[in-house]
Amino acid sequence: MVKYLEQSYRVSERHACRVLEVARARHRYEGHQEQWIELRMRIREIAQTWLRKRPGGKHRAAVHRQECLRPTGPNQVWAMDFVADQLCDGRRLRSLTIVDIFTRESLAIEVGQSLKGEDVVRVLNRLKQERGVPKVLFCDNGPEFAGQMLDMWAYKNEMKIDFCRPGKPTDNAFCE
Repeated sequence: MVKYLEQSYRVSERHACRVLEVARARHRYEGHQEQWIELRMRIREIAQTWLRKRPGGKHRAAVHRQECLRPTGPNQVWAMDFVADQLCDGRRLRSLTIVDIFTRESLAIEVGQSLKGEDVVRVLNRLKQERGVPKVLFCDNGPEFAGQMLDMWAYKNEMKIDFCRPGKPTDNAFCE
């Protein structure tokens, strides 16, 4: 409307904003959302697949797990999980284990005192160069697996992540 008044009535931006009761800063504001478009699209995609409308009008996450994909060959389905232990001096030790479900082969074991989402993505990038990317990756709902880093990596590599149901470690029995 401000541009219309400026062009039609040949008034200044200041006068047009005053007449329309619009702050000039608001009129001049240009959003910078391009950097988040890919993330926003991924969030919408996840929301559309995981959320459903309940009869009462509220939303909740889908809790029913679909039938497990049965691999017919190697490098189709991998499972990963963390194993924790404690050294004799009291320091914690964590191991990230990744297993090919078809061959039951251990693809990677990454050991460290504090492994994070970045470490998971680094190991998966290494495996991607050696073996390629699986179609599906089974894992639990730990913060390292449910975070943005792994989700964006899976999205860019066109791979699905199948999370275990909370309290059901048998969903990821191959790696447990």
